[in-house]
Amino acid sequence: MKKTVAIIFGGESSEYDVSCVSAANVAENLDKELYEAVLVGITKDGKWWIFRGSTDEMRDKSWCEKRALLTPAVISPCKAHHGLLALDGANGSFEIIRIDVAFPVLHGKNGEDGTMQGLLTLAGIPFVGCDTYSSAVSMDKAATKTIAAAAGIPVVPFTAVARWADIEKTVEEVEKKYGYPMFVKPANAGSSVGVTKAKNREELLNGIKLAFEHDKKLLIEPNIVGREIEVAVCGNDWPIASVCGEIKPNSDFYDYETKYVDDCAECIAPAQELGEDALRIRSYAANTFRALGGSGFARVDFFYTEKGAFLNEINTIPGFTPISMYPKLMKLVGYEYSALITKLLNLAEGIEE
Repeated sequence: MKKTVAIIFGGESSEYDVSCVSAANVAENLDKELYEAVLVGITKDGKWWIFRGSTDEMRDKSWCEKRALLTPAVISPCKAHHGLLALDGANGSFEIIRIDVAFPVLHGKNGEDGTMQGLLTLAGIPFVGCDTYSSAVSMDKAATKTIAAAAGIPVVPFTAVARWADIEKTVEEVEKKYGYPMFVKPANAGSSVGVTKAKNREELLNGIKLAFEHDKKLLIEPNIVGREIEVAVCGNDWPIASVCGEIKPNSDFYDYETKYVDDCAECIAPAQELGEDALRIRSYAANTFRALGGSGFARVDFFYTEKGAFLNEINTIPGFTPISMYPKLMKLVGYEYSALITKLLNLAEGIEE
């Protein structure tokens, strides 16, 4: 008997577009002999729908305009329902759709930060990826680096700044501490959304203003000159770390436009000329995952310099677009796209090979 998988996509995050494309890929590569998909789309203004259309309509983001293919629905927090309530507004009734396992293909806020994971936990529905706690601390770049550093993992230096901080004083401090250029990042945002590279005080102040539009806390970091190395981690109690991959942005830095719009970045897998440091970086990736309480999967990103590797960040729901590094790296360790999705769904249900 097939299991029912809720593939949840969209959302109120600034990474809505990426989520739609990633979810379309997951839906297309789901093993249809083992699973039946229920597509659950969340609009940019937070409305939930069961979508019965095509993955092409998910990719071009027109899915939410196909009213004849949409049914309003919510995940019930009641464990007795163990799934979705499909709502009939005409007569006030609802249909219970039992969900065996969920795959929240949601990047960024309200999807990757523990909020969705908390709802699914209340509902008693197993789900792909990290639990509520791990998702929350991994989403917060400052918390991630604090925990990782305590576990002995080298991290990129940072200064955390709250919205209520004395900005003038902070600017003077980081100028003395790091010098220009430096990076400004929202503490809780993915896909480099809201990240800027500041080459002078004016750009730093503008970067701070932009970052605060995305979060109430930000990080200021020195410019680390090095290679951008990424590792895919997969597993629960016994996670595996893939070979290392490398991103060459072919732009000033690896921002959102470079990742998903311009498509000018070069993804090299496996990364070359790392020598014995490749094993060390893979170990750092697995240990970061464990230190943060990870489960299921994550992509762990590093800067590799003459002084070694330094943790940049962890992504607990990495992209599944055609250009995403995570599935490319997992393919190199033996998991084709469909097999990888099955692996992740098994891990969600506690089945670990």
